[in-house]
Amino acid sequence: MRLLISFAALFLSVILLQLSTGGVGPLDAISGLTLGFDKEQIGFLGSAHFVGFFIGCWWVPRLMGNVGHSRAFAVCTALGAMGLIGHTLTEDPLAWAAMRIASGLCMAGCYTVIEAWLNAKVTNENRGRAMGTYRIADLSASLAAQLLIAVLPPAAYVSYNLLAILCCAALLPLTMTKASQPEIPDAPRLRPRLAWNCSPLAVAGVIVAALSSASFRMVGPIYGQEVGLEVGQIAFFLASFVLGGALAQYPLGWLADKYDRRWVLIWLSAIAIVSCAITMAASGTGTIGVMLAAAFFGFTTFPIFSVSAAHANDFATSEQRVELSAALMFWYALGAIASPYISSALIDSFGPPALFAYVAAGHVLLIVFGLSRMRARPAPEDRTRYVYAPRTSFTIGRLLKRARERR
Repeated sequence: MRLLISFAALFLSVILLQLSTGGVGPLDAISGLTLGFDKEQIGFLGSAHFVGFFIGCWWVPRLMGNVGHSRAFAVCTALGAMGLIGHTLTEDPLAWAAMRIASGLCMAGCYTVIEAWLNAKVTNENRGRAMGTYRIADLSASLAAQLLIAVLPPAAYVSYNLLAILCCAALLPLTMTKASQPEIPDAPRLRPRLAWNCSPLAVAGVIVAALSSASFRMVGPIYGQEVGLEVGQIAFFLASFVLGGALAQYPLGWLADKYDRRWVLIWLSAIAIVSCAITMAASGTGTIGVMLAAAFFGFTTFPIFSVSAAHANDFATSEQRVELSAALMFWYALGAIASPYISSALIDSFGPPALFAYVAAGHVLLIVFGLSRMRARPAPEDRTRYVYAPRTSFTIGRLLKRARERR
């Protein structure tokens, strides 16, 4: 309880932040459909979000070094709130894309500050409990953010203003806390090649994880509408994906610690292909079937990033792990930028099943690459612990570093 109270401001800011910037993705997709945007324009909005996310991951650690934690957090929330409110001023999809860059920057920047603050305050004795509470707060708020579109009217002034209010509210707990600000950490060096040098398979894995997650979360509402789901049902469709991914963390973590992680990735991708086929087939089985298929899809695709990150860390030294985390996030961001636009264009050309055919194709390539990498070198004898790795900022590696090394 003392731990929860001491970090309450940080966790409350995480919840409010996720509700606001995490909810704008599905709301934008539904609003775009209501306003007559074509599918490629809606996919472009999702890609713009990850452009902002990448900018925020790179820029905010340096901003934090110049102005401190609280001011950097205030800058990011201001940009996010302006991006949200700006949706009500125009119905131009290109203008909305610019505003989504602001919301993506806000999310990455705020998580950068929160995770840097959290890392400075935790100790070896409470790190596990702090990370567990942080993960619960983040995943629970992410789940709730998907459900928001069930109650927020699309393309409405009130909807975007409510999200903007939540974004501004995220500023209050962190800036009003009486806890002293920690020392400013050095910004992690961004060395994408480090991830490739440690594990080419891990790089391929995080790109496929981005392909799966970013496509589904940003373009999933288009698929839902195309297969006949109502707005409220689309909310539960997206939430089922997040819930399935959350439930997968423990059993997949156990498997990744017990068996060769390359085989875990290969079999996970094989089952993900099956889940893609089931999801496509479930479109005619009714609402319950579609929801269960989405949960199974999340169960098989969501953990791929964490398994890939654990595999890469098996080949890294202790001194490399923070920079390795940033490098893996770089490759994830690149995949996430491209995927929403590509998947929306495929849906526009070939229909709703093209979304999951695209994801399945990515997993086929990951299986082939994984089998080829198994012939290149043996599995490492000394392995790190599997740790759930949130895709939040380039600084998350500092929080995960000691957790991976604790045997």
